[in-house]
Amino acid sequence: MTSRRDVLKQSLLLGLGMTGLGNVLGSSAFAATRSSIVISEAIRLGMYASLYVAQDQKLFDQRGLDAEIVSAGSVSLPVPVLLSGRAQIAVTSPGMSVNAVQAGGKLKNIAKIVGGVSMWLIAKPGSPIKSIDDLKGKTIATLMYPSSTIQVPEFAMKQFGKFDPKEAGVKFLELPPGAQAAAVKDGRADVAAVFEWDASIGATQFGLVPVLSFADMFGPLAFTTAFTTEAFIQDHPDEVQAFCDAIADAQSMMHADPGVFTRVAQVYFPKVPPAVVAAATPHFVGANLAIPANPVISRDDWDHAMQLELAGGSVKQTLPYEQMVDPRFAAKSLTRAQGAKA
Repeated sequence: MTSRRDVLKQSLLLGLGMTGLGNVLGSSAFAATRSSIVISEAIRLGMYASLYVAQDQKLFDQRGLDAEIVSAGSVSLPVPVLLSGRAQIAVTSPGMSVNAVQAGGKLKNIAKIVGGVSMWLIAKPGSPIKSIDDLKGKTIATLMYPSSTIQVPEFAMKQFGKFDPKEAGVKFLELPPGAQAAAVKDGRADVAAVFEWDASIGATQFGLVPVLSFADMFGPLAFTTAFTTEAFIQDHPDEVQAFCDAIADAQSMMHADPGVFTRVAQVYFPKVPPAVVAAATPHFVGANLAIPANPVISRDDWDHAMQLELAGGSVKQTLPYEQMVDPRFAAKSLTRAQGAKA
């Protein structure tokens, strides 16, 4: 039987095998309109708001970028999309970039998109689950592997609970997006590991309550990053800088006025009730720094992210900051933004 990691590896190799063709087709297409870029995001998530604000507020446009944001459909898929030349920027878990490099790709992480673990465990009122230790023998509803909704609880159990989930009888019920709260409500799972909007929807539509906040357990880290190929950085440094500048301004804008997040989120998530978006806003632009203050990936951000990825099983081996991160562009964006405020 083909394992989940084998499927992920096959996806990466497929992307690598298409790199040559993608370089020919993608490069020529990009050369014709140098200002056009495609950003491949894992899935549409509220915590990727830096992308949506940059697009909605025309921050990409102001820097000469005609940016298109396309959802790949899973955490692993932005990598083959990027390597095949169908996108110039990938936005997903940094572990996916590590796996690609270990499979032969040449990628660099350039910007921090999500800076904190904006994830909760939600359960029925009166749930006995109050701590990580209480997860022993329980079933957790999650998204499909590979997903941070699996990695984060696994890491927390190993790091803070000091126990192995499998040995402790913890089961993960992997479900499509939006199905986690219902699984708790109907008894198929004891808790659900969810991002927003699902945490607030779980409360308003299913009567569930947060029982654990992973943001309270983890410090700042590069939870989601933007990365690109080394070739794109070399051939199109101006576009890379323009992307980072737009992201930096979007993040600064949201922290200066959280209402920007609320308004833009209502545009990009029209099916989410406005009351839910408003209630969730502090979870994104708040103390847990789901939306980071700036896009710079620090060494600590990277090292903490790699600990999480390794413990969660998304990577079998981590790679160092020096190999995987090119901080020049985001650092320049931050310096420019600070100068503009002075």
